[in-house]
Amino acid sequence: MRELSPTPEIDAYLSYLAIEKGRSPRTISSYRHDLSSLEDFLADHDLTIRGAGPAVLDRYLADLRRQGRSVATISRARSSVRGLYRFLVDEGSIREDPMVNSQPLKVPSRLPKALREDEVTRLIDGVSGDDPLSLRDRAILELLYGTGARVSEVVSLSVSDLAYDDGLLRVVGKGDKERLVPVGRAAQAALSAWLEPRGRGRMVEGRSGRRDDAEALFVNQQGRRLSRQGAHLIVAKRARAAGIDRDVSPHILRHSCATHMLAHGADVRIVQELLGHASVATTQLYTKVTSDHLVTAYTRAHPRAQGAPSDGGPTI
Repeated sequence: MRELSPTPEIDAYLSYLAIEKGRSPRTISSYRHDLSSLEDFLADHDLTIRGAGPAVLDRYLADLRRQGRSVATISRARSSVRGLYRFLVDEGSIREDPMVNSQPLKVPSRLPKALREDEVTRLIDGVSGDDPLSLRDRAILELLYGTGARVSEVVSLSVSDLAYDDGLLRVVGKGDKERLVPVGRAAQAALSAWLEPRGRGRMVEGRSGRRDDAEALFVNQQGRRLSRQGAHLIVAKRARAAGIDRDVSPHILRHSCATHMLAHGADVRIVQELLGHASVATTQLYTKVTSDHLVTAYTRAHPRAQGAPSDGGPTI
């Protein structure tokens, strides 16, 4: 891709997403990449953002297919381009939206791969030391699994976000949307142990840094706010130590929280609220996972669940 300066149209759209819609820096970066790719394609055809019509935009998406891009990548690129042109119409920069009749791509649902409940227990109980790192890591694991919070939400927490009297935690999710999530007794106990002088106090003792680091709930060995990458490394390391023979990430603990709650009868709307999903359709993916587990368990356990139907018997 050639290094081009973004057009005023793209700059204005990205500013709108960041300031008015509150999109995260990572989301803005993805949109910038997609729209720079479009800009590059149009330049090859001596066209501009304003001069592109439906046919050339269809050719752009077809070109991504020829490059072997995944369906998910192409779908995201289409969404970025569609959002840009909707913005330009709303702003009065163009009269007609060239993407209005563009058909969405069907992205296959990738079902979450949750840990088994016994694996989660092994993972968390495997962190049993009383040194600061063990206290921190257990609190992180309990919080990720106990609340289903995103890793970005957990590492962004400050000590002031805790409200034990109400058993609640304030988290800031996508689009800077705040929500309150309940914190169970196991997570509360782990957090209380971490916040004692022998835990977090020891890791920040004698360190003077930025105010954000001083307020951070979770810190690294330098006393600075723990990063997303740091949390990923902690989860992966603790999973390996627990003998779990697969890649485990904070996102898998989020999946596991949702899957296990639904398997134990939680209402899908409650799980949606807990996870901070904008649409219940996202949460409903987990109902398919729990249904699959139900069928598998039934087939293995019920004495008449296997084998062909007897001759002459009804079939369904």
